Amino acid sequence: MTNDAAAMPPSPEIEVAATPGPASAAGPADAPFSPAGFARLAAEKLHHDAGKQALAALPGDHVLNPGFVRVEGAYRDAAVLIPVVARAPTATVLLTLRMPHLKAHAGQIAFPGGKIDPTDASPIDAALREAEEEIGLDRTLVSPVGTLDPYLTGSGYRIVPVVAMVDPALHLTLNPHEVANAFEVPLPFLMTPDNHRRGSREIRGAMRNFYEMPFGEHHIWGVTAGIIRGLYERVFG
Repeated sequence: MTNDAAAMPPSPEIEVAATPGPASAAGPADAPFSPAGFARLAAEKLHHDAGKQALAALPGDHVLNPGFVRVEGAYRDAAVLIPVVARAPTATVLLTLRMPHLKAHAGQIAFPGGKIDPTDASPIDAALREAEEEIGLDRTLVSPVGTLDPYLTGSGYRIVPVVAMVDPALHLTLNPHEVANAFEVPLPFLMTPDNHRRGSREIRGAMRNFYEMPFGEHHIWGVTAGIIRGLYERVFG
């Protein structure tokens, strides 16, 4: 997610087509990770509204950092899109690499998303708008399936993750002010708990714990990894 995508419209100068990572072999064991199989499971397990729950019941950075929860009202509402690309035989998840010069989360791997604007009809609408602004993802190619519980971040956001199936015919136009690259990770890799490692580092003067999921040259960690972990727990846990 980004905080100011609306102020920076996508540039037509950079056009890329996302490239999938290696997928596992097809077979009965992969049925839950096929586009149809995952969409069916997700539709059964996800929320179909984005109502607000009590903070104490929500997932977030505080799960691995007990006591790290802000008071009600201190969070800013945001939404991210978890784009599950309907590639056969195994679905993938589309992620972005943020530009290295950004003030917040520079060079980190993220889902497209950002703050929910007053003009957004819903968190789903906000996630679709941000995906259009950040990576040029045509919303007519996106089919929302449902939402996860809002995720509370240490930086003060209440993020609604929106899970959606994406037509594999997608063609992306990256916003060069915000996004350095876009890539796909096989869904089975992200939904395998053995790939969900625990890490820690000093952040703003305090030690923070987080999930991390190294994938080739990409280091998926922090909020993005936490949301992925939440998707696993909701759909497959």
